[in-house]
Amino acid sequence: MREAASKVVARDVLQRKLAEHKRRGERIVFANGCFDTLHVGHVRYLEGARREGDVLVVGVNADGSVGPLKGPGRPVLGEVARALLVAALRCVDYVVLFSESNVEALLEELRPDVHAKGTDYTAETVPERAIAARLGIRVAIVGDPKDHSTRAFFDFLRQAPHE
Repeated sequence: MREAASKVVARDVLQRKLAEHKRRGERIVFANGCFDTLHVGHVRYLEGARREGDVLVVGVNADGSVGPLKGPGRPVLGEVARALLVAALRCVDYVVLFSESNVEALLEELRPDVHAKGTDYTAETVPERAIAARLGIRVAIVGDPKDHSTRAFFDFLRQAPHE
C-alpha cells in the first residue's frame, strides 16, 4: 500500500512533477472520476487512457463533490480509500483529489496533452471540451462500451434478498 500512497499527491506537488515529465518530452494524459468502488469498466477506461500517452494522472472526486453527482448515500467509500484503489493500478502514475464539480480548473493548472473520457461521452458531450480546445488539449474517448455501472451494482446489492 505504501507504493500506492506515494502516487497520491497534492496539486502543487503534481504540477512540479508534471513539469519535469514535460521537460523530458513525455505526453501527459489526464482522466477523472468518482471511482466509488472499482470495477472492470474503470480499469479498462484507465488502461485506455494510459495508452494515449506516457504519464497517466487521475483526478478523483473528493467526498463533497460525489454526492451532488451521484446522489444520496454516495460515496460509499471515502476519498482516501478511492484514491488509493486507483493509485494501486499499474497504469496510473499519479492521483490527485479535487473538490470542484468539474475538472476545468485542473485542466487549466496541469495542462495535460490529452484529456481522456469514458465511452459514456462523445467528443460533443465532454463537459470540458471548450476549455480543452482553448488550451490545445486533445480529448480522447477511451475504454470499453459503457455497460458497467457503479450505480447499477449498488442498486443490485440493495435489491438482493438478505438472509
